[in-house]
Amino acid sequence: MIPVVALVGRPNVGKSTLFNRLTRSRDALVADFPGLTRDRKYGEVTHGRNRFIAIDTGGITGDEEGIDSVMAEQSQAAIEEADAVLFLLDAKAGLTPSDYALASKFRSSNKPFYYVVNKVDGVDPNTAMAEFYELGVEHFYPITATQGRGVRQLLDELVSTFPPVEEEAAEEDQYKSTRIAIIGRPNVGKSTLVNRLLGEERVVVFDQPGTTRDSIYIDYERDGEPYTLIDTAGVRRRKNVKEVVEKFSIVKTLKAIDDANVTILVMDAREGVVDQDLHLLGQVVESGRALVLAVNKWDGLEPDHKERVKFELERRLQFIDYAEVHFISALHGTGVGHLYDSVNKAYHSATDKMSTRQLTTILEGAVFDHAPPMINGRRIKLRYAHAGGQNPPIIVIHGNQTDKVPASYQRYLEKTFRKHLDMVGTPIRIEFRTSENPYEGKKNKLTSRQVNRKKRLMKFVKKRDAKKKRGK
Repeated sequence: MIPVVALVGRPNVGKSTLFNRLTRSRDALVADFPGLTRDRKYGEVTHGRNRFIAIDTGGITGDEEGIDSVMAEQSQAAIEEADAVLFLLDAKAGLTPSDYALASKFRSSNKPFYYVVNKVDGVDPNTAMAEFYELGVEHFYPITATQGRGVRQLLDELVSTFPPVEEEAAEEDQYKSTRIAIIGRPNVGKSTLVNRLLGEERVVVFDQPGTTRDSIYIDYERDGEPYTLIDTAGVRRRKNVKEVVEKFSIVKTLKAIDDANVTILVMDAREGVVDQDLHLLGQVVESGRALVLAVNKWDGLEPDHKERVKFELERRLQFIDYAEVHFISALHGTGVGHLYDSVNKAYHSATDKMSTRQLTTILEGAVFDHAPPMINGRRIKLRYAHAGGQNPPIIVIHGNQTDKVPASYQRYLEKTFRKHLDMVGTPIRIEFRTSENPYEGKKNKLTSRQVNRKKRLMKFVKKRDAKKKRGK
């Protein structure tokens, strides 16, 4: 098993900055903003020949209320599953009562704790650490996470206590998983759905819009199949986005859509289909990702309200008629299990390989049933088709005058391919290629023998025409 290390401490002590430094990434959102991180975020750290998993957690103080108490539960869960814990302290803020309280609480744990004093840049490390010795700890690790100062020494000390990772264990996470992004507006129940799909309280859930601020990637298995769930921040209309942190959250959500194989768009049944839902659908369609629609909070609605929502879905979502719709209750679990069936069908439709022979046969049948229109008196010719990519499936069609194929005929071809290939939940992109005329722009140059023959022929024709004129 790969060792697990949790990063804990008060808010705004630099846990996410150190997480990004260790994982050599920018996965965790970083800002001069207390309480930015709320969920557990996992990342792989490689140091020499050693590897371990780092967990970034939300800040804890010991006297949390409201949403902070839920964040503290996530941090405590990270400590319980970790093999070692890095307790971060802020050298610039100094020793605080919260640090005292947390240190006393951690002493009762049987986990190995490493006390890390961050933000020692610009001062002598020994001076910066002096007051922290009041905690009764023998050794501290002074670092500057933003610059990487002291991080290598910390890692050397940390990995020296871990057993070597076997090759088999190092390769066990190399499999390919189905990546599922859960997207939607704020407070529609995305995190509740993630917890319901996982069967545990993995991410923070609170009755407050904007609870999730970062995209959380969660690997797990179901019925022997590997999956990766991506819980994302809610995306509001642009005019309502004022905080810089929320802008970064939206960028992370859009990146999660690109990373995913299948996206589940969660909508609020009580509000119906709103313009922001259509905007998010446009983002998914533009990215070419497979799509499943989940209408949440379906329980407790009046029958006439349900019929009105279904009518709105049918009327306004005609442009994504290939996506399957599920009416669910993430809180109670109603209909959530059926989402996996649609996700698997959409994933296989988006990633299965297509043979050139199969695609060309379907194209020939479509052209036979309904031939392309005439352009300037010439018929558009579609000769053969082959696969051009996956997720989304791309079908490349070769022929003549393909740049003049009307949009209506393209839609006809798309529906024909979707029907014969039994594709569900994924858009199909059709690209046309026009065969070039190899003789276009080339002038046939005559040989000297052909030139002499042409002169003799022209001389003969002129003599014949002259005789006819004299005979008249």
